[in-house]
Amino acid sequence: MSQGEAAGRGTTKPQDQGWAWMVLLAAVVLQGLTLGFPCCIGVFFTDLQHEFQASNSQTSWFPSIMVAVLHGGGPLCSILVKRFGCRFVVMLGGLLSGLGMVSSSFCKSISQLYLTAGLITGLGSCFSFQAGVTVLGYYFVRWQTLANAMASTGVSLGFTLWPLLSQYLLDEMGWRNTFLIFGGILLNCCVCGAIMRPIQLASGSLPQCAKPEEEPGTRAEEAQLSNEASPYHPTLQQHTRRTKCFHMLQRYLAFDIFCQNKGYQIYTTGVTWMMMGFALPHVYLVPYAIHNGVEEHKAALLISVIGFINIFIRPLTGLLSGHKVFTGRRIYLFSLAVLLCGLSNFICVISAEFSVLILYCVILSIAMSGVGALIFQVLMDVVDMDRFSSALGLFTILESITLLIGPPLTGLLVDITSDFHYVFYNSSFFLISAALFMGLSFCALEKKNKLREASKACLDNPSRYQYSEMSTEPKTESQSPPAVEYITSI
Repeated sequence: MSQGEAAGRGTTKPQDQGWAWMVLLAAVVLQGLTLGFPCCIGVFFTDLQHEFQASNSQTSWFPSIMVAVLHGGGPLCSILVKRFGCRFVVMLGGLLSGLGMVSSSFCKSISQLYLTAGLITGLGSCFSFQAGVTVLGYYFVRWQTLANAMASTGVSLGFTLWPLLSQYLLDEMGWRNTFLIFGGILLNCCVCGAIMRPIQLASGSLPQCAKPEEEPGTRAEEAQLSNEASPYHPTLQQHTRRTKCFHMLQRYLAFDIFCQNKGYQIYTTGVTWMMMGFALPHVYLVPYAIHNGVEEHKAALLISVIGFINIFIRPLTGLLSGHKVFTGRRIYLFSLAVLLCGLSNFICVISAEFSVLILYCVILSIAMSGVGALIFQVLMDVVDMDRFSSALGLFTILESITLLIGPPLTGLLVDITSDFHYVFYNSSFFLISAALFMGLSFCALEKKNKLREASKACLDNPSRYQYSEMSTEPKTESQSPPAVEYITSI
């Protein structure tokens, strides 16, 4: 068969079959390595404090920077994926992650850890994770939902295994050698990236990433400005650069959506506030248990319990929220899960016995499963899918800011009061207030929309209201499914 005939018939795509399942396995490993890794940092908290003579606030900056960069580096990752492709970005992320942890093993001060393990490893994990999720959208079409659900189990596996491995290596060889070994383990992200080879289409193109949405008139406007701009028109050249910069910001950071879409405004504000307290138990649970006399290996087991239960509960939560009964009401399920997270923290205040902390971890993991399964699904419900990627960019950057400052501020409070209970008081305050804000605000917004629809329908057709009642439920517009399913990093 000639090349022309082969091109005419098309090359068989590897989607949903064959090598796609190897890519899925690589994505599972990637999520376990990248998203699961920050959960084990609490195991080293006490040792790092003693090594560098640092306060709780100073030590907590290290995991805070890592998690904040992991969440907030999304727009930068999207730009790199568009330019170089998913495979390259995953491998670059693995190289950065490994380099960051190897460098951390030689650090002489806690501030050096901020740069190596915090910034470099966090950015590498962000690249590997988000590019690894993106590539699944090209390898899976029919089984895309199943593939993303299976890939998300890697997070729970990481939550389960990383703390146990961390405590074992810490006991055997100290934190410096453990960080050195972690650098080698994270380099396996490069292996996962090598597996994610580009898909060969009939035309010979390599669709590494989807083309970003462009605003209407953008291409024509930029073409016109480019033609008019010349060395003799420096003002037009500057205007062209400003226009391109504006459209890039609008593409990746949807400030216009935030100002115009009340649902997105409420949800983004609520989640940003929630993140001030959401990460606190992950950072301080192990130090809190050790401070109250729990053995170190048992304290590390607490985080593993959270991860193990997540393996089973998170898929069930996703299936439950996908039922038609909850269509349009997922925000209330999400608010309920956040509220349960906040209320569960009071268990730690009551007692620090190991059996009580196990009960706390069980309840917290169930609530966390709901938050993790719904956080991006609710965002899809409140934002049109053609602007979802840009809405996601602003969403992740805002939440990364509060993820960054939450643990250090709480650590400062613990340093001042010498009372670890304030960790759980703070966490409960932010979580409960965020849950009530989102739930009540969306309830009021829903009532307002129903009244507006009813009054509009009444004005459009007043005679019909004289004889019959019309439903005040707003009509749901059909939306095209997203090109890529976004998986939570929580």
